[in-house]
Amino acid sequence: MIWLLFVVFLGCLVVRVPIAFSLGLSCLVYIVVEGIPFIVLPMKVYSGMDVFVLLSIPGFILAGNLMNYGGLTQKIISFCNHVLGHIRGGLALANVGASMLFAGITGTAVSDTASIGSVMIPAMKKEGYGDDFSCAVTAASSTVGPIIPPSVPMIIAATLSGLSVGKLFLAGAIPGLMLGFGLMITVWFISKKRKYPKHPRSSLSAIGKSFVDTFWALLMTVIILYGIIGGIFTPTEASIIAAVYACMVGTLIYKKLSFKKIQVIVLDSMKTSASLLILIGFANLFGWILVVEQFPQFISSEILSFTDNKYLVLLMINIVLIVVGTFMETIAALLILFPILLKVAESVGVDPIHFAVIAVLNLIIGLTTPPVGVCLFVASSIGKVPMGRLSKAMLPFLAVSFVVLILVTLFPQLAVFLPGLFE
Repeated sequence: MIWLLFVVFLGCLVVRVPIAFSLGLSCLVYIVVEGIPFIVLPMKVYSGMDVFVLLSIPGFILAGNLMNYGGLTQKIISFCNHVLGHIRGGLALANVGASMLFAGITGTAVSDTASIGSVMIPAMKKEGYGDDFSCAVTAASSTVGPIIPPSVPMIIAATLSGLSVGKLFLAGAIPGLMLGFGLMITVWFISKKRKYPKHPRSSLSAIGKSFVDTFWALLMTVIILYGIIGGIFTPTEASIIAAVYACMVGTLIYKKLSFKKIQVIVLDSMKTSASLLILIGFANLFGWILVVEQFPQFISSEILSFTDNKYLVLLMINIVLIVVGTFMETIAALLILFPILLKVAESVGVDPIHFAVIAVLNLIIGLTTPPVGVCLFVASSIGKVPMGRLSKAMLPFLAVSFVVLILVTLFPQLAVFLPGLFE
């Protein structure tokens, strides 16, 4: 009866039922038809959410929102503009640079697109950049966030696989930097060809002043990474420290946060966290049904019956994840597919840390892949650019993303080198 589970799930997606409820409804139908006791439903949903490391997700979401409302995001953008603004296409380069720094806290591509995009897209359009280019740069740079640590998808992957969160954070650092700098090079070439504007070079004193002004925002990432990697505190404790730190900086130093604003931020963060945890709970139930029906074993045997060559297996997995990532949110896709495909990858000798990076990278590329990439819709709505034009403008950036994906797939050391230093 596994077909019934997928038919109901896909049917719900077609009629635009939210993914969390699509998972829940499909599981409910399966349970009713199979005559499984209803007590299984709350048990499996709760067990999916009852994981200590998942407590870090609400903390990082709250920290990211406090950064955005507390002025930390604007400080980062300003600093990047001082450093990169004198280069042709400097504001677009600052867009990518700000995403690399800001995304290290939020860890989610969609929130990066919305927060950075609401500031940068209007600013770029005002300075003469093409509206489609402005939106494409913002959407593309947002995909660096779930790779560069700390990353919410990496926390999910660690939870599903039992791997160390700290090691997965480190594993994403080199691929994330490769992706970020690759996007910067692409932005520079396009900007030079189209003769996009550049600012006068900032003086060293201006850059120094901007750095001092941005220091408290930049220090946040350093504290979190050093604390987790150095074993000073767990990822969950790090998320709370990040939220408290962002609140203190936004209130006492940048003076952008008021008690009323903090109330709104906490409420918004609670809504986002609750929706994410509901998704995780229903996905756990969905995964349990797949295990009962021996679906992972079926997928594994089908792929391995076709080939047992490691690179061909990874190619097939990459194709599956890219396609899924175009129409399904990253966290949902990870929760459903990661445990299944991890077993397949391990059976042909792929390091689980290496595979986690490949999986996350595939799914975030899907967020900007036409025609239904979620980040494209967010950028399109902010910049008021038709999806057709935005999709065309995305092609050079997608090419960079695929090159990075291929390199990470073929050369495991790009992912496992840094974690190996801490064994």
